[in-house]
Amino acid sequence: MRSLLIAVLHLLLLAAVARAGAARPNIIVIFSDDHGYADLSCQDVFDDVRTPHIDSLAAGGVRMTAGYVTAPQCVPSRAGLLAGQYQNRFGVESNAEPLDGFNAVQTIAERLKAAGYATGMTGKWHLGPQPQIPTHGFDDVYFKNANREGWANFNLDGSDREPGPEHSKEYHLDVNSAAACAFIRRHHDEPFFFYCAYRAPHVPLDAPPKYLSRFPGEMPERRRQALAMISAMDDGVGQMLKTLREHDLEERTLIFFIGDNGAPLKIHKHDAPGGGPGWDGSLNDPLNGEKGMLSEGGIRVPFVAYWKGTLPAGLKYDQPVISLDVAATAVALAGLPDDPQLDGVNLIPYLTGEKTTAPHEILFWRWIAQSAARQGKWKYLRGGARKYLFDLEADPEEQHNLIGEHPQIADRLEQKLARWAADLNPPGLETQSMSPVWESYFDFYLDGKPAPPLRAKSGQPSAAQGWLVRSGKLTRVDGAIRITPEPGQPRRAFITTTDVNVPGPAVATVKLRASKAGQASISWRTAGQKDFPAGQSVSFEAAEGWQTVQVEVPAKGRIIHIRFVPPQNTTDVKRITLSSVEGKARRVWSFEGK
Repeated sequence: MRSLLIAVLHLLLLAAVARAGAARPNIIVIFSDDHGYADLSCQDVFDDVRTPHIDSLAAGGVRMTAGYVTAPQCVPSRAGLLAGQYQNRFGVESNAEPLDGFNAVQTIAERLKAAGYATGMTGKWHLGPQPQIPTHGFDDVYFKNANREGWANFNLDGSDREPGPEHSKEYHLDVNSAAACAFIRRHHDEPFFFYCAYRAPHVPLDAPPKYLSRFPGEMPERRRQALAMISAMDDGVGQMLKTLREHDLEERTLIFFIGDNGAPLKIHKHDAPGGGPGWDGSLNDPLNGEKGMLSEGGIRVPFVAYWKGTLPAGLKYDQPVISLDVAATAVALAGLPDDPQLDGVNLIPYLTGEKTTAPHEILFWRWIAQSAARQGKWKYLRGGARKYLFDLEADPEEQHNLIGEHPQIADRLEQKLARWAADLNPPGLETQSMSPVWESYFDFYLDGKPAPPLRAKSGQPSAAQGWLVRSGKLTRVDGAIRITPEPGQPRRAFITTTDVNVPGPAVATVKLRASKAGQASISWRTAGQKDFPAGQSVSFEAAEGWQTVQVEVPAKGRIIHIRFVPPQNTTDVKRITLSSVEGKARRVWSFEGK
């Protein structure tokens, strides 16, 4: 009798565990990259976009028309999503900031792993070295964000492998999709969390003919490339849905599809040849502004949630939501206790209609020199000394600044924004002053001034790996970039880039050819410095002809901006490398064969 009772209790316990497991859904977060608000066909903005599988998520679930991210730039947006906290709280303000704060917070993956979930990711990371991804809670990793070597600890057939470099030859977006499906098959019999971070349609634009051929006809080539890369992502979503259905998991899986920030338009949407820096071909219409702005075009993104049988099908949800809500929703669904450190809310009761109020009383943003708050229909926006107030219900395009008509509303929102910003790291409504680029963006998009001249017409190459020339001319010659001084300029020609993010001290290696021997130099700026301080420069003698020169860069802190000043004559450069002395990071700019 006692043994029978034990057996019955054991069966009841197994049933309870099974019920608990069934109640905890799988969660998949798909994060696209520099993907403008317009570019899902279900957004019904343009008819050249084709995203049938993502559209099916919206048709069977919820499309958020006021879905936001926490920053108009890749690193802080990703840090906020994965931490479930405003990333400004832990010091990840922008791409240039150290990641110590992110390394110290719990991610969604860490939280769900502790709750018994299998965890994995594929695609773009951008939050530190790839071998460190598992330390953030992701047990299964297939890092791949370009058509070059990645890093993985499982194979595309779902088997284990020794962690290390991966050498798949397939298109990187297709590899991401294959990795996601392999993970689902690998963990189909247990609750799982998977983060699929496609690097699309972010530059470099690199779609293969398979996807480009889907978009024939006249259009800017960069637009064709963006549509092709978005189509590749959409195919991957279809493959994930097919795999879920094969294992009868569709009704047990919540899927989010979210963009990481708005598309970079560079104002002109210049159709530069090649797929390098510049407009990525995506569009933010009808929203105003672009990546790098806290206007709607920079932070309001495609945002879809799908959970068959739980979320209502075909719902268009107009209340403001934010990427922070993903972590709070996941924690609630995993049965974990509420955590006051999380800044988001569990969206499910709002999307099902159980709760009819707005999910958020107010939302906040701060990104370097800009800050903003949205409460209901009102949005208050600051950019340096400029201040704006928009009624987003009547004016989602942010064309009419109402601050003169409703100063009391602007004052109230500014006070709330200031109280929120006082608790950030560092505190305040801004962390540095407006740059000339941001000033030009605000001039054009928000103040209605004429567009500045198109820089691509100045004779600079369209894809110089993020380097710009000053007081000179930049051209391409024999697999190198040529720096030619402009006559009559008061200062020497130099090239400069902010695409660095290497912790100092470092070593710079330059492969160059000087037409005449002379002195060259490298200067640097670190995080928190607003300009190039005196003394932060190292000089070296460059001989005539081709040579490779190596110089020490004794920087204290993370290098975010460098200048290379060649000898006072025409100089060709094939390669520049900046490597951290401690081996923490390495940045290579190679112009050979470009």
